[in-house]
Amino acid sequence: MTEAHHPLNDFIEYPQDEMLKRAQANYAEVKRRHSIRKFSDKPVPKEIIEQCILAAGTAPNGANHQPWHFVAIESADIKAQIRKEAEALEQAFYSGRAGEEWLDALKPLGTNANKPYLEHAPWLIAIFSQKRGGQEEDGQTTNYYVHESVGIATGFLIQALHHAGLATLTHTPKPMSFLTDICGRDKETERPFMLLIAGYPADDATIPEHAINKKSLEQILTLL
Repeated sequence: MTEAHHPLNDFIEYPQDEMLKRAQANYAEVKRRHSIRKFSDKPVPKEIIEQCILAAGTAPNGANHQPWHFVAIESADIKAQIRKEAEALEQAFYSGRAGEEWLDALKPLGTNANKPYLEHAPWLIAIFSQKRGGQEEDGQTTNYYVHESVGIATGFLIQALHHAGLATLTHTPKPMSFLTDICGRDKETERPFMLLIAGYPADDATIPEHAINKKSLEQILTLL
């Protein structure tokens, strides 16, 4: 039995000179995306966050099972809980659990165990991967290429937030199981993937010089 298909009727083919201009314009835009650690507490309407999450939900994924769930957190009380739990883990991390090599790699970024932005930023987005559930989220159907799929969706979300005019920061405290409890998610079928901080930059936000240095095209591309 042949599965139903729909015609591809929303693809737009541009002249090649316009394609190059669009690619260059996109690069210019994404080049302005920076991870920051000082956020303004200026409110961001939930409709903006919702639209960006809708964009993330269009990401390619294994068998179109869409093995992700996003919890957008605006509540001051919940953000305070997350900060408390995350900083406890970070204290252990920076006190030696990470190892000297990892800590040395982080030194140019100037990071430490204090994460005030977890309370100060207007939005935290907890991203969960789903081991099972399928499209119907039945809790039983196996999902495929889960980490790859959720990673792509997270990239879509970061790009959407940046395109909308917001700054972001990825945060991955280990272990992140406390997010499951705080967000009321299913421990059996889901696992915390990442915590994304989103909002406007503070007036005194900075970018570490180390973070500005990107590899050249020659370093990241091989043409065969």
